[in-house]
Amino acid sequence: MIRNLLLLTAAMLLTGMNFTATAQEEEIPDGWHNGGVISLNMSQNSFTNWASGGQNSVALNGLLNLTANYKKEKSAWDNALTIGYGKMNQKGNDLGWVKTDDRIDLQSKYGRQATEKWFYSGLMSFRTQMDKGYNYPDTENKISDLLSPAYLLFSLGMDYKPNENFTAFLSPVTSKNTIVIDDYLSSIGAFGVDPGKKFRSELGAYANLAYKKDEIVKNVNFLTKLDLFSNYLHNPQNIDISWENLIILKVNEFISATINTILLYDDDVLVKVDEGFEGEPVMGKRAQFKEVIGVGLTYKFLK
Repeated sequence: MIRNLLLLTAAMLLTGMNFTATAQEEEIPDGWHNGGVISLNMSQNSFTNWASGGQNSVALNGLLNLTANYKKEKSAWDNALTIGYGKMNQKGNDLGWVKTDDRIDLQSKYGRQATEKWFYSGLMSFRTQMDKGYNYPDTENKISDLLSPAYLLFSLGMDYKPNENFTAFLSPVTSKNTIVIDDYLSSIGAFGVDPGKKFRSELGAYANLAYKKDEIVKNVNFLTKLDLFSNYLHNPQNIDISWENLIILKVNEFISATINTILLYDDDVLVKVDEGFEGEPVMGKRAQFKEVIGVGLTYKFLK
C-alpha cells in the first residue's frame, strides 16, 4: 500500500510539474496573499454483543495548514506553517490516550527576482513536535519530546517559480542543525547528536520542491512538498528525504476527507527494527512512513 501511495503521489507531482511548465504565466498582484486549511477529524468504533469481536475506540486528529505570501515588484516572501496533532483511546489496552500525530513545521523563504522565473533566495525552516513520544506499549522510556528533536535549516540558493502553484528551490550552501534538548535523549545520542551533546550541525546541498493545486480533479485539492539534503562532509551519497503530501476530497463546503502522508529518511536516525537478546532493541536505519486518513470538518480560506 505504501508503494502504491508513493507512486500515485509521484505521478501527480510530475503531472503538476509538466502543467506548470506549459501553463501560461498568471500575473499575481502585489501585496499579501493569505490562505489556509483547518481540519478536525474524529472516528469512533463501538461494539455491543458483537459476535466477530472488536474493541471500542475513539480517535481525534487536527491539522492546520497556513500560508502568508507577500509580493512587491521584484521581491517575494513566502511563509508556510503546518501543525498536526492527534490522539487515540482504545478500550482495554490500559494505555489511555496515545499519540498518533504530532508536528510543527515552519518555513520562510525570501527571494529577489533575477530573471522572469528565477529568484535569488534565502530559506529558513524549522521542524519539531509538541509532546512526548513513546514506542508503544512501552510508556516508560520516551523516544522524543518537545525540541527533541528539532531541525533548524538555513539555506542560500536559487528559486524557480514559473507560477503560483509550483516552486523549486536549489541550494549549494545549506546549514542543517539538529537540536536535542532533553537530557536523557541527548545522553544516548538520539537523532544523530553525539552522546551528551544537544546540538549537531551539518553543511551540505539542499533542494525543496513544492506543488499545490486546487481542483486537480473535480473536488480534489492536492499539496506536496519534497525536501532533499546531502551532507558534504559525511556520506554525501546518503540523501536525507522528507516528502509530505496532503489530499483533500471535498464532500461539501465544510465536510471533507483528508489523506496526509509523510515519508522520512535520515541516515543519522536509528529506529527499532527487531528485538535482541533479553528484549534489548535492535536499532537500524530505515525509511519512516506515516499515513493519517480522516473524515470531518474542513474549512479553507483565502485572502
